Amino acid sequence: MNISEPGEKNGIPSNQYLVCHQGKGVLLDPGGFGVMPKVLVNMLRHVQPDQISAIILSHQDPDIVGGLSTWLELVDTPVFVSQIWLRFLPHYGISRCDAFVGVPDEGMTLHLPGNWKLLLLPAHFLHSEGQINVYDPISKVLFTGDIGAALMPEGNRSVFVDDFPGHIPYVEGFHKRYMCGNKAIRTWLSAIKDLEIDYIAPQHGPIYRGSAVKQFLNWLSEIRCGIDLLDETKPFNGDNCYTLT
Repeated sequence: MNISEPGEKNGIPSNQYLVCHQGKGVLLDPGGFGVMPKVLVNMLRHVQPDQISAIILSHQDPDIVGGLSTWLELVDTPVFVSQIWLRFLPHYGISRCDAFVGVPDEGMTLHLPGNWKLLLLPAHFLHSEGQINVYDPISKVLFTGDIGAALMPEGNRSVFVDDFPGHIPYVEGFHKRYMCGNKAIRTWLSAIKDLEIDYIAPQHGPIYRGSAVKQFLNWLSEIRCGIDLLDETKPFNGDNCYTLT
């Protein structure tokens, strides 16, 4: 877990993941430019750059993609991201656009060296229009991007969620504001219902395990969020203003 940009008091703590199998690795959501050195040091404890088989981006936000240009100077590997973001990523100053592989809206299976595969699953509008999840059938971990993300209080560096009811205050506000709506949530839940999930690993905050996995999914199925909470009777409020001098 890192701060998106070192020295930024209000930086967003984010998680970067490395999945390894038989000497090969896949880097998930490598993060912004500021965390890249720390992520690289940790990665080198397990694999070398030439052992990275793929990079997978759950969506297009800068706390995921900001350091990608530097990563592509170190690793010669394809980068998987939703096809709808392919035309936008060059705006991050990425010159190696030939590295990008667009993931179709229905998702795909990624076959890797060593008879290993990862499932790239659609999680559209949660919160990104083109978000994808990654499921590792070996470790039974579902990497969910911003689904399950928590805004933890300063100083709380919990690695796992074991008490889900006590964790709700850290996830409720984020999900109500950043998830599109309950219909999108239920569509996602239908897509993952047959998976055997031991861990849910979001991009922000601690990892769900044990009973917290099912408790979180049950809670999420009922939450009203995003467009469910829009009140069309509220007019534009011109009293909110900013004056330049």
